[in-house]
Amino acid sequence: MKINGNAIRPGMIIEHKEQLWRAIKTQATQPGKGGAYNQVELRNLRDGSKLNERFRAAQDVERTRLDEHPHQFLYREGDELTFMNTESYDQVSLNASFVGDTAAFLQDGMEVILLSFDGEVLDITLPDSITVTVADTEPVVKGQTAASSFKPAMLDNGLRTMVPPHIELGARIIVNTADGSYVERAKD
Repeated sequence: MKINGNAIRPGMIIEHKEQLWRAIKTQATQPGKGGAYNQVELRNLRDGSKLNERFRAAQDVERTRLDEHPHQFLYREGDELTFMNTESYDQVSLNASFVGDTAAFLQDGMEVILLSFDGEVLDITLPDSITVTVADTEPVVKGQTAASSFKPAMLDNGLRTMVPPHIELGARIIVNTADGSYVERAKD
């Protein structure tokens, strides 16, 4: 589907220079002299390279829709991650390097979305947040909770994040999968 260059928004998948790209950031600019344009930061879906490109309003761009398939994360064996399609029960193995830093957020039985184009898996979408346990952090200091400061904590999945001072060792917390930041204490 063709769209104007100024209609590109973050998250869109476009075909540009015979490659598939995801728009990461966009900034519409209207200079005092000359035509308006959209400055777009793109990330290649196949090799992860980045590109900054300027698209004019009159320029047509091919928007691509990826096929979304719900999958369940089954297990990790070495560098291979195995997922099962929840509709057809077919299993797919992906290298941990393909998933990147988000592999640390994967939990057994987690529902994810695998995005593919012409049968080739190009990207993975995780839930917005997950519940993890604090494996190590500094002890709570009485009276320290009045200030809005954060302290470092090691989570059971091996990641580090900053948590409020009242979070103690063994607490279950909710973490944002996009950046690994603390969201709130789990209500369980």
